[in-house]
Amino acid sequence: MSDYGDGAKVLLCHISVVRMTVHYRSCNLCEASCGLQITVENNRILDIRGDVKDPMSQGYVCPKGIALADLHEDPDRLRQPLRKRSDSEWEPIEWDEAFDLVAERLLEVRRRHGDDSIGMYLGNPITHGWAPVTLIPLLLKALRTRHRYSAASVDQQPQHLLSYLLFGSPLLLPVPDIDRTAHLLVIGANPMVSNGSIMTAPDMRRRLRALRERGGRLVVIDPRRTETADLADEHHFIEPGTDVLLLAAMVHTLFAENLTRLGKAGAYVDGVDSIRAMVEPFSPDAVASRTGIDADTIRRIARDFATAPSAAAYARLGVCQTEFGTTAYWLVHVLNILTGRLDSKGGWMFALPAFDLPVIGAKTTDLIGYDRWRSRVKGLPEFAAEFPSITLADEILTPGEGQVRALILYAGNPVLTVPDGRRMDRALDDLEFCVSVDFYLNESNRHADVILPPTAVLEREEFDVVFGAVSVHNHVRFGEQILEAGPDTRSDAQILLELLWRIDADRVGQRRARIAHAVRTKFFPRRFVDAALRVGPWGVRKGRRGLSLAKIRKAPHGMDLGPLQSVLPQRLMTSDRRIQLDHPVVLADWSRVRALLTSEEERVSFLLIGRRHLRSNNSWMHNYPRLLSGTNRCTLFMHPEDADRGGHSTGSEVTISSGIGEIDAEVYVTDAIKPGVVSLPHGWGHSGRASAGRTAQTTGGSSVNDITDATRFDPLSGNAAVTGLPVHIRAR
Repeated sequence: MSDYGDGAKVLLCHISVVRMTVHYRSCNLCEASCGLQITVENNRILDIRGDVKDPMSQGYVCPKGIALADLHEDPDRLRQPLRKRSDSEWEPIEWDEAFDLVAERLLEVRRRHGDDSIGMYLGNPITHGWAPVTLIPLLLKALRTRHRYSAASVDQQPQHLLSYLLFGSPLLLPVPDIDRTAHLLVIGANPMVSNGSIMTAPDMRRRLRALRERGGRLVVIDPRRTETADLADEHHFIEPGTDVLLLAAMVHTLFAENLTRLGKAGAYVDGVDSIRAMVEPFSPDAVASRTGIDADTIRRIARDFATAPSAAAYARLGVCQTEFGTTAYWLVHVLNILTGRLDSKGGWMFALPAFDLPVIGAKTTDLIGYDRWRSRVKGLPEFAAEFPSITLADEILTPGEGQVRALILYAGNPVLTVPDGRRMDRALDDLEFCVSVDFYLNESNRHADVILPPTAVLEREEFDVVFGAVSVHNHVRFGEQILEAGPDTRSDAQILLELLWRIDADRVGQRRARIAHAVRTKFFPRRFVDAALRVGPWGVRKGRRGLSLAKIRKAPHGMDLGPLQSVLPQRLMTSDRRIQLDHPVVLADWSRVRALLTSEEERVSFLLIGRRHLRSNNSWMHNYPRLLSGTNRCTLFMHPEDADRGGHSTGSEVTISSGIGEIDAEVYVTDAIKPGVVSLPHGWGHSGRASAGRTAQTTGGSSVNDITDATRFDPLSGNAAVTGLPVHIRAR
């Protein structure tokens, strides 16, 4: 009996220290922001699954959300600052020493070379955190530099530029009202894999199936038969880079067949007659041979779109990442507006976010503006206080006044992200000083002198301040801290606040800087977000009790704020609250489009496009075994006709060469790609460069940005033109 009694005591003792809890928050590894149910025991994740009560995702979660556990437990994740001792040796240092060293070196460079000797590059992950979004603008202001760069100009800058030109704010981005539309036209996008890029829409398969079940149509135009195209009513292959011609021909058809119906937008849209004259030469017959889509099909696609009860045209990378990215995406707007889809149920609508990023971003930062100054080397226009990333290496390597000599990398890996990655690699090595805020040692920050790793996402509170502005359904959710952070770790907010006050002190003095630091520490990001919620679209109005952070926190599964609603013209931020559809910035570029129509086609071996995989997000999620399981995903898709002609087969090795270099890849033969077109995903190439991710090192694959050319870009937005790259292929 005594043995039994002792065993019971041990068992009870064990039970008393086990703390199993269930938490709810959203995943922040991609824009979908799916709701998660996370079970934790003694600060260890036991289970992650979809939150069935989340109003947006309704229990859906992709493999990336499950992999949040891998991120937390990854032994390669950095948890304390590192200082470089040599090219391959690092040593841990204390946080205060790291902050002091970073500030001292940055300020030293600035004193010797001026404000513009410091640059900053921002990666996509910053948009998933409330601290970076609210505090980085303050740090940039304190640095007083014009050398600001981000991954946006390799991705989506045409969309932001057009939102600024047409609607008055680069952050006022329309999205398809996908849950109520009767016709969805998808051009150069794959929302089945991205779950909506610049369109927050988790569980896209469910949404697209619902579209078809209610009698709607899904039409996809893409050089590849994507996962989205597999669900579509029809898919049409298009020659990469000719979207601008196709869209112009569709608009031409609207005028030719008297299908323009602006609806209520006619009261605040100007410039329609100018567009009629612009597209006159671009008949479907004139563009058919260049696009690869026959004239009758182009007319029917345009006609079906215009006559559907409701419709929305949605485009992404295949349109944005071309040399006509801005002009082509402008025609997406034109197509939606001329058919009455703007701000219309089931059409091209705007979210009404609880945290009103389009308004806050315009009023509290220097984001508003275009071509206020130009880059030093290439003379490229600034937009939204940024220069295009394609010229960052130029600005580092080219001597002279304003040369970038020190760089802050924040959650970015430009060596694998920006065109001509090998040159970027050389440029980073040429810096006098570099600091990186990142929890991995990667291909870019291996050049850093100091790395400051923030806490992982589940070790801190979070609130989505970005993606509510591009959601297909209005909602809001707060993310409580789930896991305890280590005693010697720092969050993004702590890192940014510590750097900010040290930089500030150089200008205003230690005493004033410390006072400002104390105020900012109390206010950012929590109180700032709470204040923004109270005065935002869902705040207090005429006695109505509005949203606050406290109220949102009481809804662990998030709050459903209802479907998209009509918000124009009140929400327009142009000076006259009108839309100038024939904007002079776009009109000035039209001669290039006319030249494309009349120019002779150049014969090239292949045109290279990218692609995305559900288990991957750019370059930083390749260190998690559960996401990397299965076959090699960094393969070159090639059509059977092309493979037979070149003597290639699935599994064979080839060399892909462009005007700036060459890389190797494994072939995958498939009829899901247009003949003459090949596809290789972006973000790989870890094993070819120094990287601390042990799993990533074993993935193989090449970095496509070692052959993309920084001289190919959209001249209006500066966005890199990495799709439709002419390449040659030979057997290894």
